[in-house]
Amino acid sequence: MRAAPSLIFGFAACAFFLIGESAARSAEIDSKKVLAPVSERFAEPALDESPDFQRHVVPLLGRVGCNGRACHGSFKGQGGFQLSLFGYDFESDHEQMTGEDYSRIDRESPRESMVLQKPTLQMDHDGGEVITANSWQYNLLSRWIEQGAKELKGEAELTRLEVTPDEIVSSKTGEEIELRVVAVWSDGSTEDVTPLCRFQTNDPTVAAIDEHGSITIGESGDTHVVVFYDSAVRPIPVIKPFNANYGSTYPTVQTKSEVDQLVVQKLRKLGIVPSELAGDADFLRRVQLDLTGTLPAAWEVEAFLSDDSPNKRSEKIEELMQTPAYAAWWATKLCDMTGNNPASLNNEVGRDRASEDWFRWIEKRVAENRPYDELVEGIVLAVSREDDESYADYCEAMSDIYRVDAKADFADRSTMPHYWARRTFTKPEDRAIGFAYAFLGVRIQCAQCHKHPFDQWTQTDFKNFEAFFTGVTYNVDPKSKKEYQQMLQAISGDEKGNAARQKIGSLLLQGEVVPLREVYAETPAPALKNKKQNQRRRNRTRVAESGRVLGGEEINFSEAGGDIRKPLMDWLRSKDNKYFARAFVNRVWANYFNRGIVEPPDDLSLANAPVNGPLLDYLADGFIERGYDMKWLHREITNSDTYQRSWRPNETNASDESNFSRAVHRRLPAEVAVDALAFATAADDRVRALKESNEGRAIAVPGAGQRSRAITEAGNAGFAFEVFGRSIRESNCDCDRSADPSVLQTIFLRNDNDLLKRLEANGDTWIAQLKGCIAPGAADRQTVAERRILQIKKQIDREQAKLDELTAETEQDTKQIARSLTRLDRLHESLADSESRVAALKRAAQFENRLAKATPETVIREAYLRTLSRYPTDNELEVARGFFNNADGMETGARDLMWALLNTKEFIINH
Repeated sequence: MRAAPSLIFGFAACAFFLIGESAARSAEIDSKKVLAPVSERFAEPALDESPDFQRHVVPLLGRVGCNGRACHGSFKGQGGFQLSLFGYDFESDHEQMTGEDYSRIDRESPRESMVLQKPTLQMDHDGGEVITANSWQYNLLSRWIEQGAKELKGEAELTRLEVTPDEIVSSKTGEEIELRVVAVWSDGSTEDVTPLCRFQTNDPTVAAIDEHGSITIGESGDTHVVVFYDSAVRPIPVIKPFNANYGSTYPTVQTKSEVDQLVVQKLRKLGIVPSELAGDADFLRRVQLDLTGTLPAAWEVEAFLSDDSPNKRSEKIEELMQTPAYAAWWATKLCDMTGNNPASLNNEVGRDRASEDWFRWIEKRVAENRPYDELVEGIVLAVSREDDESYADYCEAMSDIYRVDAKADFADRSTMPHYWARRTFTKPEDRAIGFAYAFLGVRIQCAQCHKHPFDQWTQTDFKNFEAFFTGVTYNVDPKSKKEYQQMLQAISGDEKGNAARQKIGSLLLQGEVVPLREVYAETPAPALKNKKQNQRRRNRTRVAESGRVLGGEEINFSEAGGDIRKPLMDWLRSKDNKYFARAFVNRVWANYFNRGIVEPPDDLSLANAPVNGPLLDYLADGFIERGYDMKWLHREITNSDTYQRSWRPNETNASDESNFSRAVHRRLPAEVAVDALAFATAADDRVRALKESNEGRAIAVPGAGQRSRAITEAGNAGFAFEVFGRSIRESNCDCDRSADPSVLQTIFLRNDNDLLKRLEANGDTWIAQLKGCIAPGAADRQTVAERRILQIKKQIDREQAKLDELTAETEQDTKQIARSLTRLDRLHESLADSESRVAALKRAAQFENRLAKATPETVIREAYLRTLSRYPTDNELEVARGFFNNADGMETGARDLMWALLNTKEFIINH
């Protein structure tokens, strides 16, 4: 199933030849055979050489800015002269310069040509003087015209760029370093193209670069300068160490994992020493918020701090990945990526129910730790029907799922078709853009109109890629249209459109079998010998005949057969395609460190190079090698010293925000902030209930947007989502979620009416528990959990006996055996969960009577544990006593203290 057609995997050579192939490649180039730069060869006008249009003329136009977006490369061009933006369309550019309808080239009197007279201001030119007469640029263009202004189709293609030096580490402010760029072509020829390249810097404060490729070293830090030539984009790292202790003089730093080694390898070049490891309290709070979106309960903090086992951190990580909150939080993240917004769903089951299906389908697979590629396959290749399911069977299955007393669950369906059923996701171009964003981390939308300014993708690449999205439809399958009409006539009267859909939805809830639209895949018909018949068929169908994955070879869909999305999924899985794995790895890393290894995390373009390429490669390769195991990825990151470092800086890393030498303060995501406020202020029993089930959790709200019923029903939580910047899921951008602080957030924490009610002694609040000294009863729950373990063990014994009986039979029922094995696996998982729960309850039981004898000191400690996940310092304890001494009773003192702690920066940030 995972094998991929070999014809599409020329991808690696095409997509990654421009990235970081350094010293070994450079050594292959014979410097004696490298053609001298055109600035030398065309310094004099009497040269016999004929310039090449693609290699010389078009890059020169780009170098001097003629084909930039502010000049002739703009959408409408300038003065009737339009060039392709950044010079990717050589045929069109050649036609614009030499075509019969234009007069920009004078082959009989080359120096009278408009393309020479205008840029030298011998004729009026709104762009001013671009080149000077008799310069090498002038001579090159003049010589090309003299030689007939040929396009020379079929010439060799650019293979790669070699840039020297390929990495710069300099400690000298103001030092100037010249880049030399050599183009390597498929025919083996090489040429110094430095004068024809465009250059930019990603951070001019660290490294400025001029139009000639001369770098000037500035402030301490690291960045990339980017070289552009032809279709190539090559980033070159530039590092200015922060002190003299870098390289060979760098102090010894112990590393326990490959992640740590690769991070320290980069820090060594910068002279940055990483911070010490965070304390247990900081670690526990950080990892629970990051991994499960959940604030630790007070008793969890106490138990963890009192545990002196050496492996307690790694054990806690494993424990957290078994919780319902882990599945809910990462399902929410994946819903952000894939665009789960009820406003774009408009089907018979109701947009909110469809949005909930979307969330639950993903949540179930995250909880089961299904491989990421398998989860994505269930979205990419989604159709509404199961294999061999007839239309009538499909409608009946949906009735079983959506009826009020339903026993079936949509999450058990093989695929998740709602991704393709969005009314905002019907055009192939929109699908191509959304797909590239979600699963590749690539912003390909620029290539819809012109060559991507910071990547290799052209408009042709975009057109070929969007072909894969022409074969899926959400509507009535023509093959089932007769059945659909018959069922519709049987249940509806005069209703049409939305009225008919509403009636169908109402009957569906009542358990009626009703006609439903569906997501189905269309396949292109085999090509006909008659060309006219083929053309007529093309005019009738929307399904493309062929397509091309990004950087790959053309695929003929008729020859490939089946769902035209299948080769696309095979390409995603290919080990040569690192976009798929890198995009997910980078987003997960960003969740833990406030920034991606590539930043922004959804912009994996060639010009936007990773801050630590070897680190991203290691994690992406490991993710693929381990079968896209999401828990492996979380485990690899969170167990590293890099993740567990303190936020407290040392003298070398105070200004480091991008190389992961210390933890960075991060405002809590909206859902996490809402839940943290609930956890901090709720009674212990309510906190336990929230931990045991996702019901009522903000991190488990399925949809997004103001039209989401789940958000509307959440009441004040919906307003809090808006205040704290929950993802609106309206565009193909991670920026739909905001982490920016605001004055409104401060006002909310200080004055929100519902929040203030949580600090009153009513309902299931902690203040009410304090007032009544409610005992948590961990010991009772421990007994219940132990009984559950005994029950599961008995079920395992029965299932194993049944399996033994089935395997002993002469005529084995393979399906029944498979189902039995699946049930056994799930029972063993339940057993492990229950045993883990008993262990946690045993630890909690030690602290269950914390409030039985309430004193100001015990209440103060409890308040700190609930909000900041740590004990108060001696000074904080003394200050807090003042609250109680001046308060009108214990209840008032506790309420005032809690309000103050909820309004600290330490509460609302993850550190």
